[in-house]
Amino acid sequence: MSAETSSAHSIPDSMRAVVVYGPEDYRIEDRPVPTPGPGELLLRTDAVGVCASDLKCYHGAEKFWGGEYKEAWAERDRIPGHEFVGTIVAAGDGALDTRGVALGDRIACEQIVPCWECLYCERGGYWMCEVHDMFGFKGFDGAMAEYVLVPTRALTHRVSSELPGEHAAFSEPLSCAMHAVERAQIEFRDTVVVAGAGPIGLSAIAGARQKNPLRIVALDMVPEKLELAKACGADVAINFAEQDAVAEIKKMTGGYGADVYIEATGHPSAVSQGLNLLRKFGRFIEYSVFKEKVSVDWSIISDDKELDVLGAHLGPHCWPAAIKLIERGTLPMEQICTHQYPLEQFQEALDKVGDSSGSSVKVSILPNGRQPAAE
Repeated sequence: MSAETSSAHSIPDSMRAVVVYGPEDYRIEDRPVPTPGPGELLLRTDAVGVCASDLKCYHGAEKFWGGEYKEAWAERDRIPGHEFVGTIVAAGDGALDTRGVALGDRIACEQIVPCWECLYCERGGYWMCEVHDMFGFKGFDGAMAEYVLVPTRALTHRVSSELPGEHAAFSEPLSCAMHAVERAQIEFRDTVVVAGAGPIGLSAIAGARQKNPLRIVALDMVPEKLELAKACGADVAINFAEQDAVAEIKKMTGGYGADVYIEATGHPSAVSQGLNLLRKFGRFIEYSVFKEKVSVDWSIISDDKELDVLGAHLGPHCWPAAIKLIERGTLPMEQICTHQYPLEQFQEALDKVGDSSGSSVKVSILPNGRQPAAE
């Protein structure tokens, strides 16, 4: 059966897309526009965020391309881009009814495309799917293209078409950070420290603010980002390039240390920093993807403090809450979404994310330009 298409949008035969040929070999070229089969949707890409993991994949990090003890996970001949929203312009048989959507609706897709058959999927942990297909990395093309296909196995969420695309696409990093916050089991009496005031760190601060702990402390070395951290809900901002963060946090907690530490920098030094500033029985939440291996004194975790060390991956069950937070205008999105680029300037977008001066916060690509807000 042919796909149902929007009368308001003429779909071309080909599209411009970024294609991965290997580390530091991404090219823009023409690709056929996918045709949705039964249960599938075709989106016109409104915006796709550029994640730090996109940059690490681009530069050949072992997590993606393998190494001595790890097989490659990322695939060549794949369109990258996993943080995206798009408008439905075509649908295969049954897709609209199954998802409760209509042509012209805007949706966000979760990054993971679960197999729904492995041990983890069967036990409810779909975000840790053993197959681990993910838009833009493995199994399915992502959204650094004018159009993106949504397979039947994907998870989708409606997002307001009145939002700028880059704001709507921020639901991906925000949902991820909110999952990290849930893993932290924050209590009202807690001192919560978030390391890093980039997209994930700011999102973790915003999520922690919803839990209303005693205090939230942001750590970064860029003054502008620390001010933005306050706007997102931090009570205290510490520039660790100018102050001893461990000493400052112990001072404000009667010498004990923080209850919760959420690591959102991806820098090895932030791990030992967290172990040192936590109190005994504290909770360490690791979200970042690291380019380099990390070495720490594990006796701090065990013999010294008996810490709970928890990982967090993706944003399961947090998407509706993240979308609600953005749609309600709770966050300073204009300050968070600092840079938008056309598709042809994807390399500039990657380079901006990698700029160590901290001149950007959230970088996005708008493959079809800026779309007018819905009436």
